[in-house]
Amino acid sequence: MLYDWIKALHVISLIAWMAGMLYLPRLFVYHAGLPAGSEVQSATFKVMERRLLKAIMTPAMIATWVFGLSLAWMSGYYAAPWLQAKFVLVLAMSGIHGWLARMIKDFAADRNTRAPRFYRILNEVPTLLMIGIVILAIVKPGL
Repeated sequence: MLYDWIKALHVISLIAWMAGMLYLPRLFVYHAGLPAGSEVQSATFKVMERRLLKAIMTPAMIATWVFGLSLAWMSGYYAAPWLQAKFVLVLAMSGIHGWLARMIKDFAADRNTRAPRFYRILNEVPTLLMIGIVILAIVKPGL
């Protein structure tokens, strides 16, 4: 019974994390596309980006890791090749999370040098990682 509760909490935290991972680059697209001299709009984006990271994405990422590692330990799957591959993809997702956090600092200091197109493309990376993670978790291929 405890295992099922931890699994539910893992999925809930993953959904919250992924919502942020998909929304933040979209905010960057709009923020990077602001015309020069849009201080009020830029300040609004800065607040939205910071709050999304600090209040939703980072706590959800930590919860996803805690619940996921608990499930791996409780189930004994930690040695399974599919879970090790999933772990690598989740590490990559966490790295993207860190990179996005750094980009927030760049936007906050008005140091963004990238065009909106860069962020549109970047927005697809978490999606691709998520697809791989979900396939590994559901299908559990033998690899």
